[in-house]
Amino acid sequence: MRSSALALVALLAAGTAVAQPSQGPQPTPLPPPVAEPRDVAYPGVITVDVDATDLERRIFRVRQTIPVTAPGPMTIHFPKWVPGGHAPRNPIYNIAGLTFRADGQPLAWKRDPIEVFSFHVTPPAGARTLEVEFQHVTPTAADQGRVLITPEMLNAQWISLAMYPAGYYMRRIPVDASIRLPAGWGYGTAMETESEAGGVVRFKRTDFDTFTDSPLFAGKYFKRYDLDTSGKSPVRLNIVADRPELLAATPEQIEKHRELVRQADKLFGARHFDHYDFLLALTERMGGIGLEHQRSSENGTTPTYFTEWSKTAPARNLLPHEYAHSWDGKYRRPADLWRPTLNEPMRDSLLWVYEGQDQYWGFVLGARSGLVTKQQTLDALAMTAATFSEGRPGAQWRSVEDTTNDPILAGRRPIPWTSWQRSEDYYSEGQLVWLDVDTLIRERSGGRKSLDDFAKAFFGVNDGEWKQPLTYTFEEVVETLNKVQPYDWGKFLDVKLRQVSPEFPLAGVERGGYRLIYTETPTDYWTDNEASRKIVDLTYSGGLVLNREARITGVLWDSAAFKAGLTVGDQILAVNGIAYDTGRFKEAIKAAKAGEPISLIVKDGDHFRTVAFEWRGGLRYPRLERIEGAPDRLGSIYAPRK
Repeated sequence: MRSSALALVALLAAGTAVAQPSQGPQPTPLPPPVAEPRDVAYPGVITVDVDATDLERRIFRVRQTIPVTAPGPMTIHFPKWVPGGHAPRNPIYNIAGLTFRADGQPLAWKRDPIEVFSFHVTPPAGARTLEVEFQHVTPTAADQGRVLITPEMLNAQWISLAMYPAGYYMRRIPVDASIRLPAGWGYGTAMETESEAGGVVRFKRTDFDTFTDSPLFAGKYFKRYDLDTSGKSPVRLNIVADRPELLAATPEQIEKHRELVRQADKLFGARHFDHYDFLLALTERMGGIGLEHQRSSENGTTPTYFTEWSKTAPARNLLPHEYAHSWDGKYRRPADLWRPTLNEPMRDSLLWVYEGQDQYWGFVLGARSGLVTKQQTLDALAMTAATFSEGRPGAQWRSVEDTTNDPILAGRRPIPWTSWQRSEDYYSEGQLVWLDVDTLIRERSGGRKSLDDFAKAFFGVNDGEWKQPLTYTFEEVVETLNKVQPYDWGKFLDVKLRQVSPEFPLAGVERGGYRLIYTETPTDYWTDNEASRKIVDLTYSGGLVLNREARITGVLWDSAAFKAGLTVGDQILAVNGIAYDTGRFKEAIKAAKAGEPISLIVKDGDHFRTVAFEWRGGLRYPRLERIEGAPDRLGSIYAPRK
């Protein structure tokens, strides 16, 4: 106090004016913070009972009990952050009809004005049980969000079907859960069944952390395949489908899924689950999904996954990617991403390991298992390489690491200029960076070491452990890489991922023995990808992507399409004065290479205009070409392990 007074005297003596209080409005005080979680046992067991039989209205009805453990106010959380989504996106806006009772008596509740996923209630003195009821009114149409319930199947995500008391780590809160399913439906989940009676499935007691990480798929048309019955830890493939005939997998197809399990064992050298359940929906009616969990994964893909196997290669990266997450992302987890509850903010700075390296392993395991061929994998890699050699001019201003904020910033909503704005590029540019790392290790070690050695050392520790994630930092990633192959990995990763670097990461492709080229004919993989996405992809043939109604869904920044003023949402009505047709547009692009002009009639809302499309490069589709005399390191990477 005395030193402050002397400083004030000195300021006055120097003629310095003392700031006067503002006469404008002042902020009101913030409310008290919600109770911090503690790593202590919750003194009681919460129950969660879900009725999932209202298929027509697509409503989950939830009843819960939460023991009252002390007199006074209680705070109840609805989970906010979705771990696999890396964002605070749990759909609380679909929670309705919320009521609280204490020992049967209605209670007033108040939402926290800051932490709006939290609710404050005050049970009366002597109350022993808090009863909670609400409905999760799921989307009834795709424009409301992802469809979770159809007449044939449903996806019960416990993270959206339960609340929990504040003040405790989720792993210290015991849960007894049940679900009522439509009569005759089969189901798959990592939860362990206690009993089934009268259409109600009751699960064994677990903790709230494991509970919210163990979703359920159920369906009228259901089939389960055992992928590993060795006795170590069962792995199952649980399938629901829109129609029964879509479940018709051949023995050869199922064997490739079994090989996926074997190849992952060879890669990581350990398992971090006591059992694992692939949940696979073959559907056009329920919303698509790819979401990882420690002991399961939610996967939604094309209905003809099995029945049109020759055309569905682009869909078959999904299961390898999500399975690898059991090691990369779920058991080994970035330290700044792990939090003791789902209502504390997560930080996504290391998603280029969590998702980027997993993207790499997904394609590697897909090839090694035979789910996709080596050629299909090379063709997929060519598409990724093209994206980051021509299709991401946004690298001029934004680093890969900064895109790890995109789940929080954008939440995967549509954006007008993906190539310039960037959108979660830590996935696929991360994949290319890890290919660069792998081929560099192989080159510098004379083929004695590879990124497989990193996988075993980093992810393959503590065989059998799964209940407690093992967190890591940037420094630990660098340290482990240096143990595999000495190099300045800290600088390498900093330049490639943390700094703004317009130099595209294609060194791994070329060191792998291939170069990126473009031809007038697309690969089969490209064609199948267009068909599955129902698009016409002319990204490298003038800079635009169209849907089947000729409406533009993507424009490459600074491309010919961009310079012509074309934007997402425009519709091409005519090419050179004749009604639009995909084949006609492609023929015009080919003819323009010899100097023929391209004129487009474009509809933009209520406006029509004629556009001169100035592109002379012809049709260009990416593929990889072998570099003569170079080691085929990509072939070695994608070859199955014996």
